[in-house]
Amino acid sequence: NKAINAQEVAVKEKHPPPCILGTHHEKGAQTFWSVVNRLPLSGNAVLCWKFCHVFHKLLRDGHSNVSAAGWGHLSEGYGQLCSIYLKLLRTKMEFHTKVSEGLLLWVMFVDVTDVAWHPLVLPEPNPTLLPTVFSSLDMSRSVSVTAAGQCRLAPLIQVILDCSHLYDYTVKLLFKLHSCLPADTLQGHRDRFLEQFRKILTNRAQSVSPPPPIHAPLPPQNPPNFLRASALSEHISPVVVIPAEASSPDSEPITDLETRPLPGCVPMAPAWLGVLRVYLVSLLPRDRLIEQLYREISALKEELENFKAESARGMVQLRGRSSELEAELAEQRHLKQQAQDESEFLRAELEELKKQREDTEKAQRSLTEIERRAQANEQRYSKLKEKYSELVQNHADLLRKVGSLKPLLASPLPAVPSQHWGSLSSLSAERDRLSQAAERHGEEMAALHAELQHLRDTLSHERESSKVELETLQTQLRDKESREQALQQRLAEEQFALLQGTAREAERMVRDALSRLEDPAHIGCTGSADYLLSRMLAASECVERLRDAHGKYLSNRAAVGSLLPCLALFAHLVSDTLLQGSATSHVAPMEPADRLLEMCRQCGSEAVSYLSALQDPGSVEGADCSLVMTCLSRISTIGEELRPRGLDVKQEELGDLVDKEMAATAAAIETAAARIEEMLSKARAGDTGVKLEVNERILGSCTGLMQAIHILVLASKDLQKEIVESGRGAASPKEFYAKNSRWTEGLISASKAVGWGATVMVDAADLVVQGKGTFEELMVCSREIAASTAQLVAASKVKADKDSANLCKLQQASRGVNQATASVVASTKAGKSQVEEKDSMDFSSMTLTQIKRQEMDSQVRVLELENQLQKERQKLGELRKKHYELAGVAEGWEEDGEWILVLCAPHSGGGRVPLATAGWGERSCGTTLGSEARVLAAATLGAEGGEEGVGQAVGQMLL
Repeated sequence: NKAINAQEVAVKEKHPPPCILGTHHEKGAQTFWSVVNRLPLSGNAVLCWKFCHVFHKLLRDGHSNVSAAGWGHLSEGYGQLCSIYLKLLRTKMEFHTKVSEGLLLWVMFVDVTDVAWHPLVLPEPNPTLLPTVFSSLDMSRSVSVTAAGQCRLAPLIQVILDCSHLYDYTVKLLFKLHSCLPADTLQGHRDRFLEQFRKILTNRAQSVSPPPPIHAPLPPQNPPNFLRASALSEHISPVVVIPAEASSPDSEPITDLETRPLPGCVPMAPAWLGVLRVYLVSLLPRDRLIEQLYREISALKEELENFKAESARGMVQLRGRSSELEAELAEQRHLKQQAQDESEFLRAELEELKKQREDTEKAQRSLTEIERRAQANEQRYSKLKEKYSELVQNHADLLRKVGSLKPLLASPLPAVPSQHWGSLSSLSAERDRLSQAAERHGEEMAALHAELQHLRDTLSHERESSKVELETLQTQLRDKESREQALQQRLAEEQFALLQGTAREAERMVRDALSRLEDPAHIGCTGSADYLLSRMLAASECVERLRDAHGKYLSNRAAVGSLLPCLALFAHLVSDTLLQGSATSHVAPMEPADRLLEMCRQCGSEAVSYLSALQDPGSVEGADCSLVMTCLSRISTIGEELRPRGLDVKQEELGDLVDKEMAATAAAIETAAARIEEMLSKARAGDTGVKLEVNERILGSCTGLMQAIHILVLASKDLQKEIVESGRGAASPKEFYAKNSRWTEGLISASKAVGWGATVMVDAADLVVQGKGTFEELMVCSREIAASTAQLVAASKVKADKDSANLCKLQQASRGVNQATASVVASTKAGKSQVEEKDSMDFSSMTLTQIKRQEMDSQVRVLELENQLQKERQKLGELRKKHYELAGVAEGWEEDGEWILVLCAPHSGGGRVPLATAGWGERSCGTTLGSEARVLAAATLGAEGGEEGVGQAVGQMLL
C-alpha cells in the first residue's frame, strides 16, 4: 500500500524490496495479488501507473513463479477469450482513431493515383477468436441452446458485422487499382487475394452455420476477374442480414417468429432455431439498441436526403447558369446575325443608291445633249437670220431698181431707133424676171420667217422643259446624296461597333490568359519549347495578317470584314502563346523561366493596349501591333534557348537520315554476322579440345543473337513504315518525320546504338576467341546490345497501334533478342567455368606453411580487389551519370524533364528483362521512351524478391 498509492510522486526505492522478498519467501505472488485485487486500479490513473511500475520490478527481481502466476486468468474458461477479444477491440479502436468516418468509401470512389500514400490500414480481426470460442464449447451436445453457450456466441455477431464489408471493399479496391495500374504490377495482389479467397471457401465449407440471429451470405463460387473491368458490374456486395425482432414479446409468442431463410443467405440448421428463440428472449433489452440504430439510420437517411436535395439544388443552379450562358450565347449570335442583316441591308441600299446615281448621271448626260441640241438650233437660227437679212437687202435693192425704172417706163418714149427696141424688150424681160425673183424671194422670206418663229417657239419650250427637268433631277440628286451619306455614316457606325465588340471580346480573352498565368491551378501545367515555338510562329503570322488588314481598314473603312477574323484569330493565338509560355517556364531553369514569364506578361499587356486602342475612334488610326510582334520575337529567342540541343540535322533531312541509319544498322548486323562466321571457321581450323568447344558455343550464341537482332530490325522497319503511312495523312513521309522530329531523333539514336553495339560485340568476341579478351567483356557487350535493341523497340512502340500485327511481330522479335542475349551470357559463363576448372590449383606438393602463405596472399588480393571494386563502382556511377547527361543533350531530353524508372528481373539465361516501368517527377506530362525520357536506374530483383523486393528497390533508388 505504501508503494502503490494515489499520490503523484515517484515510488520510493525502499518500498518495493519487501514485496520482492515476499515473493521469494512464499515462492509466488499470492499475497501481492490479493492486495492488488482490492485496489481501485481502474478508477485512478496514478494508482494504475504505480501498479505497473511495482509489478515490473517484481517481474525483474521477484521469484520466477511471479511471471507464471500473472497469467492466472488465462487458464480459466473466459480468460483466453477475454484476452483475444480485448486485442480485437483495441485493433478496432485504433482503426477508428486512425481512419475517420467515410474515408474508406472516399478511397473507393477517387482516383487511386491521387490518394498518394495514405495511412489506411483495414482492421484485421484476430483469426484465433472464432476457433477459440468454438473450441471452448462442448460440440458433442447442443451447448449453444444453454445460456453459457449463448454468452460465448453472442459477441461473434458483432465480429461478423465488422468483417462483413472487408471482402466487398477489398474487391472494389482491387478493381480500382487495376483501372489505374498495369496488370503485371498487381500480380502479387491477385495471387494473395485468390489464396485468401480459397481459404474462405474451405473454412466456410468446414465451419458450422453462423450464430443466430444473423444471416451471412456465402461468397461466390468463382473469384472475380480483375483483368476484365466489366466484371465489377457483376460483383454483388455481400450483406449480412439481421432479421427484425418481434415488436412486443408480451403480445406475440416467440413461436410465431419467421424462420424462412432469406434468398442468397445460408439456411440455418434446425438446431439454431431453438437457440434463436432463447436468444431473442434473453436479449430483449436489445430493442432499445435497435431503436437507437433505427433513429441513427433515419437521421442518416435524412442527412442523405438533405445532401441529395442540396446536390439537386446545385444541379439546378448549374443548369440555370448553363441556360443563362446559352441564352447569352444565343443573344450574342442573334445580335451578330442582326448586325450582319443590317450590314447586308445597308449594302443593298448602297447598291440602290449607286444605281440611282447612275440614272442621275444618265439624266445629266441627256440634259447636256439637249443643251447641245439647243445650241445647234441657236447656231442654225443665227445662220437663217443672216440669210434672211441678206435676202431682205437683196429685195430692197431690187425694189429700188424697179422704182428707178418705173418713171422711165411711164414717160413717153421718144422715137427710138429700131435697134433700141430690142434692148427695150430685153429690159422688159429683165424686169419681169426681177419681179418674179422678188416675189419668189418674198415667199422664201415669209417661209423662213415662219420657220424661224417655229424654231423660236420650239427652243423656248425645250428650254422651259429642260429647266424644269434639270431642277427635278438636281433635287433628286441632292436627296439621294444626303440619304447615301446618312447610310454610309450608319454603315460606318455599325462596322465600327462590330470592330469594338470583336476587339472587346479579344481583349477579354487575352486578359483571361494573363490572369491564368497567376492561377495556382495552372502551375501544374507543363509544356515543351518546341510546341511554344510552333504557337509563337502561328501568332507571328497572324500579327502580320492583322497589320495588313488594319492598314486596309484605315485606307478604306468599308474593309472591316477582313479585319474582324484577324482580330479573333489574333486573340486566340496570343492567349495560347501566353499559356504555353507559362507552361514551358514551369519546366525551364529559373533564370530563363523568369525571363520567359515576364516577356509573356509584357506581350499580353501590349496586346491588351493594342486591342484597347482599336475600341477608341480617336486612337484607332494610331494603334500599332509592332510592339506585340517584338515581344513575340523575344519569346521566340527564349524558346530557342530552351529547345533541347538534338541532332544537328535539318528537319527536312530527318526522313532520309532515318532510312540511312536503319540501312546502316542492318548492314552493320550483317557484317557482324559474317565476321562471326569467319571467326567460327578459323576456330574450327586452329583450335581443339575444350578451347574449340568453348569458342564454338560462344560464337554460335553470338550468331543466334545477331540473327535475332536482324529479325528485330526488319520488324522495326515494317512497323515504322506502318506508323508513317497511318499517321502522315496527305503529307509526305519526310514531312511526317519533320513534324515528329523528337520521335525521329529517338529512332536515329536507337539505330546508331544497335549498330555500334553489334560492332563492339564482334570485336569483343574476336578478342575472346584469340585469348586476348575476357568473358566479362563479351557478357557486358551482349547486355549492352540487348539494351540498345530494347531502346529501338520502345522508340518504335511509342506511336504504334496496340492492335497492330507488325507490333506483335516486333514484340516477338524483342523476346527472341532477350532469349538470345541470355543464351550468350549463359554460354559465356559456361565457357568461363570450363576454363577455370581446367586451371584448377594442385595442392599435392604444397606444405602447410606454403598453403598458409598463399592464403594470406589471397586475403590481401581479396582486399585489394574489393577496394578496386569499390573504386570501379564509383567510377562506373560517375560515367553513367555523365553518359545520361551527354545522351540527354544529344537525344533532345528536357533539362528538367521526366525520369523513367526501369525495374529489371533476372532472366533464366542470365540476362535482364524489363519488369516494370513507371514515371516519376513533380511535373509529369506523359511517359515515352526514346528521346523524350531518361532512364534513371535499373535494379535487379532476386528471384525470391517478389513485390516486396520491387518496393525496396524503388525506395533505394529514390533515396
